[in-house]
Amino acid sequence: MTSELPRPWPALWESALIKACPEDFRVDEQLGFEPEGEGEHLWLHVEKRGANTAWVATELARWAGVTERDVGYAGLKDRHAVTTQWFSLHLPGKEAPEAPPQSEEFKVLSAVRHRRKLQRGALSGNRFDIVVRDIQGLPAGGEERVAQLLAQRGVPNYFGQQRFGIDGGNLDAARRMFAGRRVSREKRSILLSAARSDVFNRILAARVAAGCWESPVEGEVFMLAGSASVFGPEPISDELLARAARGDVHPTGALWGQGTLRSESAARVFDLGPEQNCSDLLRGLEAAGLRQERRSLRLSVASLSVARSGAAEIRLAFTLPAGAYATTVLDALGPCLDGGRGRS
Repeated sequence: MTSELPRPWPALWESALIKACPEDFRVDEQLGFEPEGEGEHLWLHVEKRGANTAWVATELARWAGVTERDVGYAGLKDRHAVTTQWFSLHLPGKEAPEAPPQSEEFKVLSAVRHRRKLQRGALSGNRFDIVVRDIQGLPAGGEERVAQLLAQRGVPNYFGQQRFGIDGGNLDAARRMFAGRRVSREKRSILLSAARSDVFNRILAARVAAGCWESPVEGEVFMLAGSASVFGPEPISDELLARAARGDVHPTGALWGQGTLRSESAARVFDLGPEQNCSDLLRGLEAAGLRQERRSLRLSVASLSVARSGAAEIRLAFTLPAGAYATTVLDALGPCLDGGRGRS
């Protein structure tokens, strides 16, 4: 479970509750660009509450009279939340029905045309507004310590529990797939992602435990902040140490696949650590044809605000890049009970 992975510092509270209601966990998708205003695709800005992204896509396809393949969205958003995100519908040469669907689960906020379908991953990040309730053990003024740690150090860039399914079931299914069980193309993608994410989390957990998740070690491969560009390995210099301390560059870990592992020396030892306990996942990812890639070990938390909104309650607002998880930020602060889990 991701909540049991090592934290970068002692927990700031003993227990807390998130997602007591959908309004406690708000997510606003940020595309990083504006739709053009013309084209074959109708883009809809949608607010959903307590609804699954794929289900909303199905409802929009039914309303527009198109197949589900003609619906695009940039990413899955948490069901137990209030979220805004974009969907695209391929409607070449025709208009959509006049009245967009509206329900308790979702509503269309606006519509605009664009030349292209909205592809998975085509977003710059997400803005979160989260209420953490029933906090036990956070002293008076503790919210200032929360803000200081998140702003100055960020958090370990773990993949969130969402990647692994209920009770980690996606990992068990990935192992069965690697052993020869046939699965659908869509399910295969989900299981490969879960296996790769687990391997990365193991690498990162070892570096958190060793105290070097935010500082480079010999043989490090670096990622430039705000991009996916990597460089190295190269000898560690005072300049590199200063850039890492400022957050200009981040140490990285392996996203496992075929090819030569780029890291060297001590960094390579950490990257090869999962060989001891989950070599079956490594071999399965290689056989599936994935290529070696890198992911930042550190997640920077941008546009941060933290305020106490009650005696045992704080409110956090922050922005994360695409592929990062708000629950990763919360788990770094202390144990959180997810009030949304297990709800129908």
